[in-house]
Amino acid sequence: MPAEVEAVQLAADDDLAGFRAAVRDLVARRVPPEAVHWQCAQQAGGLFDAATPASPQAPQTVPQALPAPPLRLPAAVVDLLQHAALHRDAGRFALLYRLVWRLLAEPGLRGDPLDADRLQAEGMARAVRRDMHKTKAFVRFRPLPDGSHAAWFEPAHHTLRATAPFFVRRFAQMRWAILTPERSVAWDGQALRCGPGANRADAPGPDAGERLWLTYYAHIFNPARPKPAMMRKEMPRRYWPNLPESALIAPLLHAAAERSGRMLEAGGADPQRRRPAASIALQLDRRPAPAAAGTLEALRLATEACRACPIGRHATQAVHGEGRPGAALMLVGEQPGDQEDLQGRPFVGPAGQVLQRALDALGWPRDALYLTNAVRHFKHELRGKRRLHKTPGQLEATACSQWLEQEIALVRPRAAIALGATAARALLGRPVAVTAVRGQWLRRADGLPVLVTLHPAALLRLDAPDPGALFAGWLDDLGRAAGVAWTDGGDGP
Repeated sequence: MPAEVEAVQLAADDDLAGFRAAVRDLVARRVPPEAVHWQCAQQAGGLFDAATPASPQAPQTVPQALPAPPLRLPAAVVDLLQHAALHRDAGRFALLYRLVWRLLAEPGLRGDPLDADRLQAEGMARAVRRDMHKTKAFVRFRPLPDGSHAAWFEPAHHTLRATAPFFVRRFAQMRWAILTPERSVAWDGQALRCGPGANRADAPGPDAGERLWLTYYAHIFNPARPKPAMMRKEMPRRYWPNLPESALIAPLLHAAAERSGRMLEAGGADPQRRRPAASIALQLDRRPAPAAAGTLEALRLATEACRACPIGRHATQAVHGEGRPGAALMLVGEQPGDQEDLQGRPFVGPAGQVLQRALDALGWPRDALYLTNAVRHFKHELRGKRRLHKTPGQLEATACSQWLEQEIALVRPRAAIALGATAARALLGRPVAVTAVRGQWLRRADGLPVLVTLHPAALLRLDAPDPGALFAGWLDDLGRAAGVAWTDGGDGP
């Protein structure tokens, strides 16, 4: 090597910290790209040894006429360098340092999308990002006898350490290791350790869980829409040896035509979906007048057709009250939850399980009560694929008030329990501070006694130091209704 060329040694092929430190040092000392030779040290140490920090060799001072500019690069360029530096191309460090040198010396280069060095670096960065995405998608863990898990994978570039934090976040409670030919990483639940490469034989073999996954994969394969070209694009063949489901692809594609024929012969099932309001209204119009008037069934059909507020346009269905006319006690909640919306029944989700626990403790049979809600549709917001509960507003509760009032008139309960502030306001027609009056009897304008207490969902949300005491206090609130609901001429309010 000529004396005027300076060697910079990085700790590993993916030593981004060492590369950044070396670039800053070289730029500060005005060492031109052609005077730098980049190389990586051999990896050493075991899988559970801490990674060795990278540090470049002490470079030699090389005279250069270029003034030393400050090392300030746009964020997009920094991101480009960090990804391209993980490419497998042996000349990537020389290319990227040359690009940095030119960007500092020629500010106009930052706006040139056709520069050859920049195009080459962007191509490397795209390949690395794609490889990181495939690593996240195609790593398959298998169990080990000690309860930990391991996976064998062959990334196209030096992306394992850069992708490892994703698996730490996703499997934080699991001890696992990812083995590759060049490097391995292991997570013990507390720290991430890096080590040397491994052999495929070091990874565990198939297990019962993998057979279950293959059964699931075979059943979700749609034979009516096979797209081999798109499949190979999203799941390149180079990854197939590491994917257990790859063995099923050829047989599934081969049998696709026959399976599609059987599906056509069997015919389709009617989809279960929410009926449009117009269809429900038409059905209501066609019902005989005597059967449609003055019954809970007629009330249910009218509620289904209601679009007085926007909630009904996005819910799966209206959730009606459940129970028999003449029930002595009516329990009124806020609104249906996610499970109630899907099943069409009140109090069947997590809050409903808390309520059922209370009913069992009090000895109140559910079928002797009437359970309903102040609002009949599920108000929510989407977070990814999850539907998160949102408290209904006063306008929405007012729009539903007619259905609650008709329900009270048809059921004719002796008393009602307001579960939460929304239910209390709907029953009493005014705002109610639940925590101030919980366990107390209030009276509606029509004389119906209303016991106010917490909604069972509040018991799930409250961070109480003693959850048992919180439930016991709530149970005591509910128990105050026993004399009104179950004892003729009892000590009611």
